[in-house]
Amino acid sequence: MSSKSRSRTIKVDALARVEGEGGLTVRLRGGKVADVKLRIYEPPRFFEAFLRGRDFREVPDITARICGICPVAYQMSSTHAMEAACGVKVEGSLRALRRLLYCGEWIESHALHVYMLHAPDFLGYESAIHMAADHAEAVQQGLELKRIGNELMTLLGGREVHPINVRVGGFYRVPTRRELEPMVKRLERALDLSLETVRFVAGFDFPDFERDYEFVALRHPDEYPFNEGRVVSSRGLDIPVSEYEDHFIEEHVPHSTALHSVRKGHGAYYVGPMARYSLNFDALPEVAQAAAREAGLGPVCRNPFKSIVVRAVELVFACHEALRIIGSYEPPERPAEAVAPRAGTGHGASEAPRGLLYHRYRIDGSGTVEAAKIVAPTSQNQKTVENDLWHLVPSHLDLPKDELTWRCEQAVRNYDPCISCSAHFLKLEVVEE
Repeated sequence: MSSKSRSRTIKVDALARVEGEGGLTVRLRGGKVADVKLRIYEPPRFFEAFLRGRDFREVPDITARICGICPVAYQMSSTHAMEAACGVKVEGSLRALRRLLYCGEWIESHALHVYMLHAPDFLGYESAIHMAADHAEAVQQGLELKRIGNELMTLLGGREVHPINVRVGGFYRVPTRRELEPMVKRLERALDLSLETVRFVAGFDFPDFERDYEFVALRHPDEYPFNEGRVVSSRGLDIPVSEYEDHFIEEHVPHSTALHSVRKGHGAYYVGPMARYSLNFDALPEVAQAAAREAGLGPVCRNPFKSIVVRAVELVFACHEALRIIGSYEPPERPAEAVAPRAGTGHGASEAPRGLLYHRYRIDGSGTVEAAKIVAPTSQNQKTVENDLWHLVPSHLDLPKDELTWRCEQAVRNYDPCISCSAHFLKLEVVEE
């Protein structure tokens, strides 16, 4: 029987190297893809519900618990939303320290993804542990990079996981120049390692697969985006964060406990490093632009398998940006701006390692949260992941069962989806009718 006529079922019961648990079903009919469903079946976590009734000052510490890999993103989006609701704008050294903290998160998260979660796919290994047998130096580089990012998060956030030093208005405590100085050599080392990382991943073999995505990311007139900017897209969208819900909507789908986000009237869109890079290449420092060009990237990248190279370029940026901030740092007069509660609604968005993270809160005059909405990057990318598989699978139907499974897993891992903070992600089932 040909591969187009026989029935095949492919399952991966416990795929590591992606945070969360979910499943994928691909149905084939007459040798063509008839349906693709990326199923997220973890129980809902109800953060939006149990934020209601809490004091607005508690929100950064609560939302940090949503993710152990990118807690800073949740803290930053929530603090910006709360400050917007209360009419406060944080500037100067406090704003710079927030970017510095975000640098630490990008370094540790991107290093984890590049070396531990995604590189094994390109090099043909089951895991980073197996990869280490032949590529010990690369794995050690990844671990060192992640350690440096964690050190920066600990210095500014109080600890590397679920930082406790972030508050609405700024920080509970800010570092002195002397406390930041030891990080300079560590970050110079991280910058060297990041440049080596770009060269390392640029040598991988990439499938010839490009799509015309609608990229969505923050864009700031003066800097590569972390905390602030307008929401823009590659198809002409350019709005303030406060208008996010006028243009994007979350939809329930029967096969997933995660909502699917779409742009109203346009459909699926793409957030994350590749979107940020393609919409903000001109804002990267020259060292990062040069690394990208050396790796064969242009100002826009549309091959999701090359997102690992883009993440490596963002590692270069994060290390360079951290060194820049420390070099010009002057301690602020106080660790936080005073923020008095007032009734209102605030919107905040920041660029998590995995993409745009939107928060919206309504508080009353005493600062009690009346409503909360959080839109994570993975829910925004879920429909795009499915669309990738619609286009990818037909050209690989003649692959052996294990190779087709691996290619589908790799396509999902391109997005570094953070379904939750657990250890497994994908159960893949391919059914041919």
